[in-house]
Amino acid sequence: MAQSSLREDNYPEPLMSRVRTSGLWRVLALALLLILAAVAFAFFGDQVPIDLVMTFVGLLAVAGVFCLFGLAAGLFRVASGQEGRTLSRAVIDGLPYGAVVADREGKIYYVNAQYGAFAGGFVNGVPVGVPRLFAGQAEAGEAIHRLSRAAREGRGAVEDIRLIGGLGGAQAEPSRAYWYRVSARPLPRTDDFNRPMVVWSVEDITRDKDNIEVAFRDLQRAIDYLDHAPAGFLSADAEGRVQYLNSTLADWLGYDLAEFNSGSLRLSDIARGDGARLLMRGRSDGEIRTEIIDLDFVGRNGRAFPVRLLHRAARLADGELGETRTLVLDQTTAPDSEEELRAAEVRFSRFFNDTPFAIATLDHEGRIMRTNAPFGRIFRWSEEEKSLEHYPMEDLIGEASRDKFRKAIGSGVEQQTDIDPVDAVLSAEGDHAVRLYVSGSETRAGSPESVNVYALDMTEQRKLEAQFAQSQKMQAVGQLAGGVAHDFNNLLTAIIGFSDLLLLKHKPGDPSFGELMQIKQNANRAAGLTRQLLAFSRRQTLRPQVLELPLIVDDLTVLLKRMIGEKNQLSVEHGRNIWPVRADVVQLEQVIINLVVNARDAMPDGGSITLRTRNVSESESRGYSYEGMVAGDYVLVEVADTGTGMSPEVIAKIFEPFFTTKELGKGTGLGLSTVYGIVKQTEGFIYPESVVGVGTTFKIFLPRHIVTEAEVSARAEKPVKDLTGHERILLVEDEESVRAFSARALRATGYEVFEADGGEEAIDVLEELGYEIDLIISDVVMPEMDGPTLHKHIRDKVKDLKMIFVSGYAEESVRRDIEDDQTVDFLPKPYSLDQINTKVKEVLGRAGARSAD
Repeated sequence: MAQSSLREDNYPEPLMSRVRTSGLWRVLALALLLILAAVAFAFFGDQVPIDLVMTFVGLLAVAGVFCLFGLAAGLFRVASGQEGRTLSRAVIDGLPYGAVVADREGKIYYVNAQYGAFAGGFVNGVPVGVPRLFAGQAEAGEAIHRLSRAAREGRGAVEDIRLIGGLGGAQAEPSRAYWYRVSARPLPRTDDFNRPMVVWSVEDITRDKDNIEVAFRDLQRAIDYLDHAPAGFLSADAEGRVQYLNSTLADWLGYDLAEFNSGSLRLSDIARGDGARLLMRGRSDGEIRTEIIDLDFVGRNGRAFPVRLLHRAARLADGELGETRTLVLDQTTAPDSEEELRAAEVRFSRFFNDTPFAIATLDHEGRIMRTNAPFGRIFRWSEEEKSLEHYPMEDLIGEASRDKFRKAIGSGVEQQTDIDPVDAVLSAEGDHAVRLYVSGSETRAGSPESVNVYALDMTEQRKLEAQFAQSQKMQAVGQLAGGVAHDFNNLLTAIIGFSDLLLLKHKPGDPSFGELMQIKQNANRAAGLTRQLLAFSRRQTLRPQVLELPLIVDDLTVLLKRMIGEKNQLSVEHGRNIWPVRADVVQLEQVIINLVVNARDAMPDGGSITLRTRNVSESESRGYSYEGMVAGDYVLVEVADTGTGMSPEVIAKIFEPFFTTKELGKGTGLGLSTVYGIVKQTEGFIYPESVVGVGTTFKIFLPRHIVTEAEVSARAEKPVKDLTGHERILLVEDEESVRAFSARALRATGYEVFEADGGEEAIDVLEELGYEIDLIISDVVMPEMDGPTLHKHIRDKVKDLKMIFVSGYAEESVRRDIEDDQTVDFLPKPYSLDQINTKVKEVLGRAGARSAD
């Protein structure tokens, strides 16, 4: 016991009596031993050697001196059997629950007085451990096992144990359930007692459990009263999420209350039209007041029914809208005759708040007296700072329409008829348009309401009208550009082709070689202009291929740095694992170059240009608000500058043809319109973002391309080198110069060529030849019978005859005309000598391979 950190006076009385009794017997035994030794020396001293006697006396002297020093130093003390109760013992014994201190093996070192109050806490005057206290109680077996394991492992644990009849069955009501809270908690080690100890506690919590059960029953009873009340009830938060609705309202709406979760239903789901806005707006002055609102609720099955709401909503101290409380009265059943007037009022209120347009009544000065539910939505009124009551309505519309609106209000006050509607733009931020209809209001005497105003939201219609007008203008210009480009391509095909034929005869050492190269180079430059026109009209011939955008941008970096000059900086930032895209590499490079050049021109004093690429997932694209953009996986290319920026008015026109902000003679106005056409033809999207004085960023979204096995194998195909052949070819072309060049080019490589200047003549030639022909090369646009019509006629006679269409328009538009027949190949104009021979060899080679198979 001398090693224990628990002092002797901390032991409970039953345990201390045993300790004191055992100590007394040890003292008596020692005294008896000494007496016997003295008697032995007295009688037999003469027979004992003197050295042994002196040694024994010396040991007794040393023991006596050690005890004296021990008492002086406080190592020992003489305890009185009647020593008073100490403060620590009084505190521990005064605890309202039983406490036991034991080691991890279960050996008890201390129990307090309250522990002895439990039946079975002492057996024959000796305290028992907590596991033994609950031994034999089947209900407590698992809990005690978990607690014992936690005590052995030095962990804290708490368990609530339910016993019928209580511990030892000693309670007054043997059939009643009693609850005990048992815990095991490790004690920190001390310097004078280094063994790990555990404090066990046992507390009777039956009364607390009974109080909780009573409170729960009362709460359930109150909820049951509210759930089955003859009126509906709901509560919603500031975001319109329904936090609670009672069973009555759930039945009216057709919802299963057992499946309802807080926040899963919104006011907009059950309040028809804009009624939810009335329930969420609260009062601007923060006052808590109950409002009466008549509108329609919509059930789960879509059926609407009239309700009257006693609605209360208040703003919190910080101005935010708090939770609402709403009592719902079903107005479906018709009232008695004396209530018919009130029923009519309810019906009117429902119709007033359920219209798809805004309604407001004004006084003779144009101030708002009353509004319906859609008014706040159409006029973008949030009521965050002020109430609509007595607010001048003309302040809600733009200044350009206020004079006309005032005149209409004056006519309404005078009760005039046939007042012209007023088209206006709202003064709120954004381009929101309304059409206002004004009429006089004949109200009862003394009422301030003089004018009724009905407002239709025309924003979407105005946008559609503007888009339709713009699309018509773009379509007309595009048709003109496409037609000019098509005819021009015929001329360029002849110029480039005959240049190639002449270059076959004039080698680099020939004096005429330089002039011929100048002709061909300028013809190719002219072909570039036609590509711009076709890109603008979205009829450009694209040669799409699978591209890695970071590689394309990196290859352009050196060229772009030279173009922007030394006073501008160019930086490139690539995301990780950029997805592939399918596009025409030449046209995509033209897009990037055009945007970088525009960025350079927007920074006359120098600045920085940044090119960025990254992936945009479908989930991220859903969060964008760009007009017309479809959700999907995209690769984003950004061209950002720190230039002068553009105003919203300029941004609205930048993609229009011939629109430019540059000085006269420094820009054609076709750059961005060409960029727009290329991006749209690649099925992508382009959007500008600009701030005046800060800079501009163009965002290009290109669709992600999934590489197919056919594309992988196509990359592995070797290019055609031998361009000679002997097959029979029918050439159908209404442009004589193009037909002449093409025929000479094919005959020069060994083919047998037959010519026709249109579809009708081509059919005659085929019939003369008995359709014994290997390949037909036909123009698409021809008088009388065009290429697709000729194709259909031939397919009725010969199913597998190969055809090559040539056109200055895009391949996609041609394939739409031939019902996407993949057996037809395409050669864009203008083409060179090498291009037509390569295409013919490629097509005939595939046909021969299939025949061999």
